[in-house]
Parts: sequence; C-alpha cells; structure tokens
Amino acid sequence: MVRLLLGLTVLSSLVSCSGTSENKSSIYFGGEIVNPTSDYVVLYHNDAYVDSVKLDNNNHFAFRFDNIEEGLYHFDHAPELQYVYLSKGDSLLARLNTVEFDESLVYSGKGSEINNFLIEVFLKNEKEEDIVKDFYVMDPETFSKKIDSLHTAKMNHLKDLALENEFSDRAYAMAEASIDYNTYITKEKYPFYHKKRTGEETIHELDDSFYEYRKKIDLNNKDLTYFRPYFDFMKWHFGNMSYTACLEDCTSDNKEPVVDRLHFNKHKLALVDSLVHQVELRDILFRNVAMDYLLREHKTSEEASAFIEKFKKLSSNDQHKEEIDLLYKGIKNLQPNTALPNLLVKNMNNEEVSIKELANNKKNTVFYFWTAEQKRHFRNVNQHITSLEEKYPHYNFIGINLRTNYNQWQQLMEEYQLDTNKQYFGENFKELQMAMIIDGLNKCVIAKDTVIVDGFANLYTSL
Repeated sequence: MVRLLLGLTVLSSLVSCSGTSENKSSIYFGGEIVNPTSDYVVLYHNDAYVDSVKLDNNNHFAFRFDNIEEGLYHFDHAPELQYVYLSKGDSLLARLNTVEFDESLVYSGKGSEINNFLIEVFLKNEKEEDIVKDFYVMDPETFSKKIDSLHTAKMNHLKDLALENEFSDRAYAMAEASIDYNTYITKEKYPFYHKKRTGEETIHELDDSFYEYRKKIDLNNKDLTYFRPYFDFMKWHFGNMSYTACLEDCTSDNKEPVVDRLHFNKHKLALVDSLVHQVELRDILFRNVAMDYLLREHKTSEEASAFIEKFKKLSSNDQHKEEIDLLYKGIKNLQPNTALPNLLVKNMNNEEVSIKELANNKKNTVFYFWTAEQKRHFRNVNQHITSLEEKYPHYNFIGINLRTNYNQWQQLMEEYQLDTNKQYFGENFKELQMAMIIDGLNKCVIAKDTVIVDGFANLYTSL
C-alpha cells in the first residue's frame, strides 16, 4: 500500500505541473501501468475509437482533451479493458498492475470518487456471485428480500459518498445504474435458475410484486447503451419475456419453448423491435439475438437464412449485417467433410504457418484455443490436454493462443514449458473467431488430413 501511495504521489505531481487542472472544461486522464502487456492505452467512447497514447519509459500514459462529452468511456490495454467515467475539469489518475488488472486498479485526483465506486461495485458483484448462487433455491419472497438487502447496502454507500462529494446528475445516475442493473439481472435469472436447482415446473408463474422493479427500467437509455450491466440485463429481460410469452401462447404438451431456438429468437427480435426505440441499443440487441441463435444452432438451412434476412431488415447497422453474414459463412464452412479454413498462425520464431499444414498428417488433429485473459482456464486446459494426450495418443493436439500480446505469449510458453511444436499464436483474432466459430472457452475443432470431422466440438465432452 505504501508503494502504491508513493506511485500515486509522483503521478499527482506530474498532473499539477501540467497545468490542465486550470482549464475547467478540459479533461486529463493519465496514470501508470505496472507489468504492461502492450505498448499502448486506447480510449473508446461507446463503440467508437477516441484516441490512443503510447506508454513512456516509466510505463506512464496521459490523455488530454478540451472538448469531449461527459460520460462513460473504456480504456483498453490489450488484452484487458475497464470503464472510466470522464467529466469536464477532471484530472484523473489510474494505477494498475496487469497481473491483477481489475483488483489493482485505483484512481486518484479530481474525478476519482465516481470511478473508484464503479470499480468497487464491479468487484463486489463478482464476489457476491457465489453467495447469490445459494439464493436461487429459495422461494420468490425470501429470494427478493436477500437480493434487495444486498442492493440497499450498496445504495446506502453511494448516498453517503454523494454527501461527501459533488457528483453531476449523469455521474450519479451511472453509479446508481451499476447497482440497479446487476440486481435486476439476478432477478431476471431467478425463474430459470430456481427451476434448474429445484425442478419446479411452475416457477414462471410469479406475481407482479416480484417484477416490481421492471416499472423503473428505461429501455431506451442512450447513456447506458454500452454499459455492460445494462446490456446484460436487456439480454436476460428479453429472453425472459420471450420465454414467458411463448410458454403461454405458443407451446403445447408442456414442450419447452427454447427447444425450437429459431421460433424463440423470432420472439426476441419482435419484442426488441416493438419496445426499444433508441437506434444503437436496438441494433446491438438485434445483433445479439442473431449471434445467440447462430452460435447455439450451428446449422445451415432455409429457415436460418430467412431468420438472417429478417434480422437484416430490422437492423440499421451495416457492420453488424456484414458480421452476421461472415458468421453464417463460417458455420457453413465448418460442417463435416468440408476443408479446413485457410488460416495462418505464428510459431515461436514469428513465422507464419497454415493450420492446414498443421493438420496434414495421419492423426486426427484437435485445434483448441486459450488466452492469457483467462488465467484459470489456461492452467486448467494445459492439465486437461496432458491427460488427453495420454488417453488419445493417436490424436494431435494443437493449441492456438488468442487475444494476447505476442511477447506475453512467448513468456507464457517459456514459463509453463509448453511444447513449441504444438502451440501457435493467432494474431488476427477476428479472422480466427469468425472462421473457427470460437464461441466458448472449451471450443475445439477436430480435423483429419485437412478435412473437418467436427467443427463444433467441446474439449471436455466430444472426444
């Protein structure tokens, strides 16, 4: 802690000397990154690039703006990212260690109070996940009381903070939303998780008091469109409402609505179309529904093509339309007995190698994927591959790293003594993601002699 405070003191002196605090309309956002995994920090507002700066020799970075909108931004230090709220007149400093990116992140200077609160709520919600899991077996009334108690504690903390600090109305609303929408997500999940844990069939017959919070939600909040808790709530909310509507109107013989995913996702498209009017939010929700359908079905058919055409008529975002077309093309190209995509990866010598070349042998080849972002998965998958190699010596297991700095990947290879003949670096994440349909941590592709055997396999269940 002493070292942390000293670091912030040094950074604070840099800000005071910069003179930016004298201009009440300008914004300074800078800081220090310990153990950097990239040379740059990139700033985004909503889905748009704002600016990027290179770390100096002391791993410091600094942004200065005279005319940008107050609101929620996010800064990217590959492969990690986190939110930052910026207001006019801010002189904000961040310090973090990439070894524990979120846990180590701390802000100081003008504007720090709201940002420290947002990261505190983020971490608190993560810690509460295991506690909340035990609540899902409870009856609706008891469950609500437990969840509301957690919500009240956070809100009281925010109110106390607001008495000590001067927040703008928009900043306070953002802090409030970080509490509210995480709570609302938990309540939207309840009927599904309760049924899964208890086997009760009538749990969706909840009275109106359980969903009282729905009266408070804003389905068209532009400030929150790219805020993860708000967007995650929207996904659960429309899924829940589609399920309930379909259960009441479209099913017979107690058939589960989600068995027919095409029908279920048509409901979601229609609900979003009728209830959401804010253009950006509509478009990213439409995209999510289309993605959810295609990534769960993995099938090509006339009905799937018709669904995509319906999505394209509703969406006004050409980039999303192109993305869905690429995804569907990737699904078509991963069907059994088709040739492996012509993709390039890099070896430890920074040389490009075709994945077709890696699969061109008499053994079945299993391509699996990992990233430094998911450290626990990285360790688990290495152990699992070791056991699979012993169990299936006639298989060739090839690991492809994604969303990791190349130098960091090399360091991990050396640290964990991974076989350099069986590990490769995927530089173009987007291309690999779309071509190999990487939709989960345990996704793998099985091929033999460059021909696909199973393009949608699971590393833990498919062998």
